[in-house]
Amino acid sequence: MRRSRSRSRYRPAPAALAAVVALSTLLLTGCTATADGPSTPARPSVVVTTNILGDVVAELAGEQLTVTTLMKPDADPHSFEISAQEAAQLGSAALVVSNGLGLEEGLQQHLDRAEAGGVPVFRAGDAVDVLDYSTRDAAGLPDPHFWTDPARMLDVVDALEPLLAAVDGVDAEAIAAHSDDYREALHDLDAEMTAAFGALPAERRALVTNHHVFGYLADRYDFEVVGAVIPGGTTLAAPSASDLAELVEAIETTGVRTIFAESSSPDRLMQALAGEADLEVDVVELYTESLTSAEGGAPDYLTMMRVNTERIATGLSP
Repeated sequence: MRRSRSRSRYRPAPAALAAVVALSTLLLTGCTATADGPSTPARPSVVVTTNILGDVVAELAGEQLTVTTLMKPDADPHSFEISAQEAAQLGSAALVVSNGLGLEEGLQQHLDRAEAGGVPVFRAGDAVDVLDYSTRDAAGLPDPHFWTDPARMLDVVDALEPLLAAVDGVDAEAIAAHSDDYREALHDLDAEMTAAFGALPAERRALVTNHHVFGYLADRYDFEVVGAVIPGGTTLAAPSASDLAELVEAIETTGVRTIFAESSSPDRLMQALAGEADLEVDVVELYTESLTSAEGGAPDYLTMMRVNTERIATGLSP
């Protein structure tokens, strides 16, 4: 006798079927549930070009925004580049924060493209009283290194706060609280720098560096920038023999005993300059254009400024 074969079919219980349907719906809608409660939407994204500005923006944003900083620790802002994926992040951001004074020389095309696509772009340089370079190589060009003056960074915070608070889905009161805390920290920093530099005799307030980066600090705390090894406003330039000769003469005339090398630039030229001058000159490293990693000496803006203040004050003390 021929037996008919029947195929076994799995029929889920109603509860199991409901669970499958619920999971499918969850995946289709793109939500992410947790065991602790209902799903939460992704935080709006702010993309920042340099790591110094990135640190400040992160302090203001707190947990309200996802802050992405394009410039890696210890990088040179004049020459760093970004990947295609990072360029795409600029185009999808709720806000882009840049220096805005020609600092990010390799990023301008990406910034222009994002802005042309409708992304709001905040240029920090628009919020400060901008100084021009005074050197013959860059005379009349805006100096982008405003962060060496904490009072100007305070101006940036004042301009940024309402823009961050206006991003959809952000708690404006939380942004205001973070901003107030950071303003207080900047006021404290400014007071510390004023006291440290105020203890230096006027004739000792002379700065020689790798690169023209201290114009704003000099303006606020009454220093004289004697010169810089690299001419102009970019680390991509190179000094000529006449540039070095003029700088040696300035060092010998002023009697400067300490010159400062940036952490983001090699100090070979500074060491050579110290050897050329008919003086015993020390070369001291400063953190100026980039933060370091968490393990380095300048993991955030406030620490960077305090370390530099201590090293400048110590190096120029009688």
